[in-house]
Amino acid sequence: MRNFTRGRLFSFKYAFSGLRYVIISQRNAWIHAAVTLLVVILAAMLSLTLQDWGLLLLAIGLVWTAEIFNTALEALVDLVSPQPHPLAKIVKDTSAAAVLVSAIISVIIGLLILLPPLVEKIVR
Repeated sequence: MRNFTRGRLFSFKYAFSGLRYVIISQRNAWIHAAVTLLVVILAAMLSLTLQDWGLLLLAIGLVWTAEIFNTALEALVDLVSPQPHPLAKIVKDTSAAAVLVSAIISVIIGLLILLPPLVEKIVR
């Protein structure tokens, strides 16, 4: 049982190491972090329902997950194809597109959830 617990703790250590790498090495991760912080602050100020919080957190998680997978795929492509190759470009471009699509959808979700209570608060 002790080895099982120790192994799980090391799994978390490796996962946090990967997250740290993404945040440190990826400029877009800084943008995601800033937007995440702004959305969380705004959502707290607007006293959203638990359901709205859940949807916002799901959208935020979608973008972060896409960014993390994008970073992993780029590193893998660089490892297996250090020289430029058309297929390597396709992998990098499509994984970047996944981040873009998730970000666009998340912005739409954020606007649908945050805009009505924000307008109401401003009007009052």
